[in-house]
Amino acid sequence: MKNLITAVLMTIVTTVLLGLVYPLVVTGLAQVIFPDQANGQLIKKDGVVIGSRIIGQPFGGPGYFHSRPSAAGAAGYDAGGSSGSNLGPTNQKLIDRVKADVERLQAENPGKLIPIDLVTTSGSGLDPHISPAAADFQISRIARERKMSEGEVRQVVNAHTEGRQFGFLGEPRVNVLELNLDLDKLKPMSPEAPSR
Repeated sequence: MKNLITAVLMTIVTTVLLGLVYPLVVTGLAQVIFPDQANGQLIKKDGVVIGSRIIGQPFGGPGYFHSRPSAAGAAGYDAGGSSGSNLGPTNQKLIDRVKADVERLQAENPGKLIPIDLVTTSGSGLDPHISPAAADFQISRIARERKMSEGEVRQVVNAHTEGRQFGFLGEPRVNVLELNLDLDKLKPMSPEAPSR
């Protein structure tokens, strides 16, 4: 009987400590020390949340840089359904989607090599970044739609190109949401242009 009482008391104590106290302390410390990161690095415009620095979202208008394709959820970019498609390289559905993306991108920039991240999804389906090559591929379309020079657009892209973390981890990347927001500040799209 003594062992049973000890086991029940130990279960109650560890549940309270590890299930309530520890999460509350960690959450409180995160809110005090790293509030932006703890709250999802949300980006607000005129007091309204429009996205997150760390979660990708789609941009469809021709005057906006487009994100990587997403397989997260039924329509893509679903943070609740974060995952890749798990389709193998010989799967016909994947082959058809990539072919369609390649044809669309070749029509946009005939003869130009298509960066791989513009036709492949990331493991999470929510990657907020594209490669500098993927951004460069889209510069001529953005310049034409926003009536800017390619040099002006390239300057904005360069300002948003992040290097490797700590100088050696990962690859250079461009945050699509932040890039598009800066373009909207610099040269807003005309009212009749399709929105993102």
